[in-house]
Amino acid sequence: MNKLVVSLSPHAHGTDSVERNMYGVIIALVPALIVSFVYFGLGSAVVCAVSVASCVFLEWAITKYMLRRQPTVSDGSAILTGLLLGFNLPSNIPIWIVMLGAVMAIGVAKMAFGGLGCNLFNPALVGRCFLLVSFPAQMTSWPQVGQLAAFTDVQTGATPLSIMKEAIKTGDASMLDQLPDALTMLMGNPANGFGAGTIGEVCALALLIGLVYMLMKRIITWHIPVSIILTVAVMATALHLSSDVYAHPIAVLLSGGLMLGAIFMATDYVTSPMTPRGQIIYGIGIGVLTVVIRNWGSYPEGMSFAILIMNAMTPLINNYVKPKRFGVA
Repeated sequence: MNKLVVSLSPHAHGTDSVERNMYGVIIALVPALIVSFVYFGLGSAVVCAVSVASCVFLEWAITKYMLRRQPTVSDGSAILTGLLLGFNLPSNIPIWIVMLGAVMAIGVAKMAFGGLGCNLFNPALVGRCFLLVSFPAQMTSWPQVGQLAAFTDVQTGATPLSIMKEAIKTGDASMLDQLPDALTMLMGNPANGFGAGTIGEVCALALLIGLVYMLMKRIITWHIPVSIILTVAVMATALHLSSDVYAHPIAVLLSGGLMLGAIFMATDYVTSPMTPRGQIIYGIGIGVLTVVIRNWGSYPEGMSFAILIMNAMTPLINNYVKPKRFGVA
């Protein structure tokens, strides 16, 4: 005779955990990290190491001595925040500025709200935007690739985004001829005279490899990155067809921090919507804001600001885009 076994929930156990997901994202960042070492050498290594070390130390110290809780740095979230913050910085930025960015990311954007799961905004992007507003010269000085032994004393150059911005501003479409070809922008930007941008955006292909890995491991779903990329592609195509001062959509997609933001920053679990439909709305909003800021705002890049704005909209999206309760028609 079969017996009915009654037990307390949960009745089913899965392999998902904070540690698994955080370290999974870190693994997905490894291809882009390796490429950054190849292109920037010492500068990339120093900035990323200082950023990770600062974020881990700050989270440990604040948790232990201010929040009076057991430190949770082993879950990988502080390491991931440090890597993402480093990926959003130039490879020649002074290390004291990197440390200050870590203070804003961990101390203000994360731990001040209660730690992991309580923050309203992506911590790494808060750190980046604070540094961008506070130190615009250092944050927009882009080293040319290939200066492997250099750190602070490097030659800098214009980025593809700054060229696109200048073409729109002056109405001179011939300036777009200076842009690298699509294959170069996909693989990285080794062209002389160009600054590649931040450490993490140097190679779109490496970031796409990370996306495939995370999708295969089900660390993230397709809704946010695909909705962002498609929205930007559609808007960039429409602008390009309307006037030749707007760059080709492929160049728009492969330039700047679009891939880094869409794949690794916007998909942050805590600051993005919970439902698939909400994630698509969230992604479309980021894509629209990115194109608007890039083309008509003061900064050549708009990805970071777009994500932070939509982070603020996430509670509203979660409130108005809800799945039906079980049993409700």
